[in-house]
Amino acid sequence: MAVENNYVALSYKLYVKDEEDEAESLAEQCSAAHPFEFITNLGMTIPAFEEMVGQLKAGEKFDFTIPCKDAYGEFQEELMFDVDKKMFEINGKFDDEHIYEGNIIPMRGEEGNFFNATIIEVKPQAVTIDLNHPRAGQDLHFTGQVVENRPATNAEITQQMHYFDNDCDCEGGCGGCNGGCGGCR
Repeated sequence: MAVENNYVALSYKLYVKDEEDEAESLAEQCSAAHPFEFITNLGMTIPAFEEMVGQLKAGEKFDFTIPCKDAYGEFQEELMFDVDKKMFEINGKFDDEHIYEGNIIPMRGEEGNFFNATIIEVKPQAVTIDLNHPRAGQDLHFTGQVVENRPATNAEITQQMHYFDNDCDCEGGCGGCNGGCGGCR
């Protein structure tokens, strides 16, 4: 049986609980004019999110909560640690343009996999980084409406595959060739 890939566009609001008073606050949103877009069955979204919205038709509304264990997992203290500050030097100078508290930076592991790290603190000899997802430990409450849900075109699927393969010859990294550089292979 062939896997069906649908192009889904939706407007939504994401609410998370504020740790101090347990009240929900708006964390992010996408409007119908600038919807969140993804293709199903490519691993582009949290599986529980795709399961909830992937089969809805255009115009249908949704309101659901994904528990943290089914979203980005529990917060793990062991994913916070110090890295030698020299790791963030460019031509012998510390990269303070990109390495500062609160910034999220792309990193590459020993096996070549990309991941994001949040800079927690810059110390004299080390940088404390956090490899937890910024929403780790949070239940995600989504409300919104499906703008479009239809079979994805081969061109849309190919574009997304290039973007996630990081198989690019673009100078300075890949933006999925959205800029039309033509460097993606």
